[in-house]
Amino acid sequence: MKSFRLKSVLVVLFLSIAFVSCSNDDDNKTPAPTSKAALVTEIKGPATGKVNDELSYDVTYVVDNACAEFDKISEVTIGSVKGLQVIAKYPSQVCTQQVPEPKKTVYKFKSLAKGTFEIKFKKSETEFLTQKVVID
Repeated sequence: MKSFRLKSVLVVLFLSIAFVSCSNDDDNKTPAPTSKAALVTEIKGPATGKVNDELSYDVTYVVDNACAEFDKISEVTIGSVKGLQVIAKYPSQVCTQQVPEPKKTVYKFKSLAKGTFEIKFKKSETEFLTQKVVID
C-alpha cells in the first residue's frame, strides 16, 4: 500500500510540474506598433464648393521609414492656432526598407454653412500648410 501511495504522489507531483511549466508563448508576443505625427508637404483639392457637398483633398506627407502606414488624422494646436495633423503608425519590428517615399491620404471636408474656410495641416513643428476653400 505504501508503494502505491508513493507512486501516486510521484505521479501527481510529476503532472503538476509538467502542467505548471507549460508556456503559453507570452514571450513571442510582438509589441504594439508606435504612432508618430508625420509632416505634410502638399494639399491638393478644390478651391470652391457648395454647402453640404463633401470635398476630397489629397494630402501628401513624409514618414521616417518605408514601413510606416497611415493611422489617422487628428487635431493639433501650434501656439494658439488649431489645425490638423497626419498620424503614421510604425511597426515594432526593425524596418529593412529604410528609404521612405512620400505617402498620400484623402481628407474629406464638408461645410454646413457658406463662407471661406482654411484647411490647415501641420508641416513643421512651428507652422501649418494651408488650403483655402470658398463654400457658396
